[in-house]
Amino acid sequence: MAWSDNNDVFRFNSSYKKMRRIFILTPLIVLLIICTFLLTYLLSGKDPNKPPSALLNKDVPIFESSSLYNSMEIIKTIDIKNKKTLINFFASWCSPCKIEHPLFFEIRKKYPELYLLGFNHKDPTADAKEYLENDGNPYDFVGVDADGLIALEFGVFGLPETYLINDDGKIIFKFMGPITKDVLKNEIEPLL
Repeated sequence: MAWSDNNDVFRFNSSYKKMRRIFILTPLIVLLIICTFLLTYLLSGKDPNKPPSALLNKDVPIFESSSLYNSMEIIKTIDIKNKKTLINFFASWCSPCKIEHPLFFEIRKKYPELYLLGFNHKDPTADAKEYLENDGNPYDFVGVDADGLIALEFGVFGLPETYLINDDGKIIFKFMGPITKDVLKNEIEPLL
């Protein structure tokens, strides 16, 4: 009986030591895995401020929108077929949109063949019209995206967002946030 009790104590101590070793090693293994993934991501050169777009190099989503100025005038996806198009989602309440707005006039002047399509996103019509009246309207067409469904189709995260569409109707560039002169010069212009 004493031998059996000693044997049980020995087995208990042995399994206790194994469990203790597992509890100590598990966090270290998890930390090592996390560090490996983090290091791999950092060395891949991806910019966390530029999340990938699922639509990049894909066809423009199908959309239909009435004009901000004339609800009888409609634009559809087919209307931008065979046109290089710059699509910009904006709103009068969006401060970053106001920062980038003057650059669209520069784009208009430098690239008159580029079709500029603005989508006014979840914005009262009167506010959008006042904004474009005060700051100017650089767009060839201003569509209304009152319910946000067009933005949803494009995968818009926040305003402003800009997309460049090639002659084949493919999205070749996406930019989140206000476009700057550097973005225009280094990222958009080479694609035009």
